[in-house]
Amino acid sequence: MPVNKPLDEIISRSIAKEIGSKAKSPFENAYKAALAMPDVSYVQGFLAFAGQPFQPIEHSWLEQPDRIVDPTLPHLGRAATDLHYFPAQSLTVKRLKAVVEEAREDYPDDDPLPIYGPEPYAYYGDLMLGGKDYQKAFEQAAAKCRELNQPRLNDRGSSNGHGR
Repeated sequence: MPVNKPLDEIISRSIAKEIGSKAKSPFENAYKAALAMPDVSYVQGFLAFAGQPFQPIEHSWLEQPDRIVDPTLPHLGRAATDLHYFPAQSLTVKRLKAVVEEAREDYPDDDPLPIYGPEPYAYYGDLMLGGKDYQKAFEQAAAKCRELNQPRLNDRGSSNGHGR
């Protein structure tokens, strides 16, 4: 199910500036923001929106009880209302720190993010690793992408060029 909370653009942009948010680094951005903000959960899942790449993107953001905070928002080039978040897993900041610290100790040459949980992983294509929760979130996000990217008919009854 998509997250049923509003994306707080003001806090998202503010924390992005504070942590030096980088494009194409949603996991690191969310990790740094989680360490800088009180009372948040670190969430990994998928982001769906209209337009390219026409499929869900693996993403990470923060959640508070009443809102989403996305420290990668300034780099997405989309209005907050056009973004649809599909969570696969959520971690407290305490758990996030412990998992990242353990991964850095056990696998110092590998990036500790994203976090996929214990093996065995379910593999699906070249997309990513993850379990059933990831598969479910991906499928829901993919359905939303198909819905958002359907060809629209113009006044003459022909498509607007998408999907030809």
